Amino acid sequence: MSEPISQEQAALPARTHTLTMENRSRLTVTGVTRVISCDESGATLQTPMGDLTIGGQEIQVSELSVRTGEVHLSGRIEYLQYAENQQSKSASGGFLTRLLH
Repeated sequence: MSEPISQEQAALPARTHTLTMENRSRLTVTGVTRVISCDESGATLQTPMGDLTIGGQEIQVSELSVRTGEVHLSGRIEYLQYAENQQSKSASGGFLTRLLH
């Protein structure tokens, strides 16, 4: 039995986020809402699950679809790291937290 969906959840569009890596040299990320930065040592992408940092060497964005939110990267992928994005932090904090940011 599934839990009921709250009004807040029903108002938000469904966003799926997936990672598919092939041989640590190709990465496909879906659900990307923004490319924050990208250079040959890595990229930072904003996703519904938080900011995703991809680190490595010779990193290149080989394909980017703004319409679908899909990004294809290639290079020598050494690590993936998530951090809560600023939008999520301020939305989840209390009044004082939002006031100070």
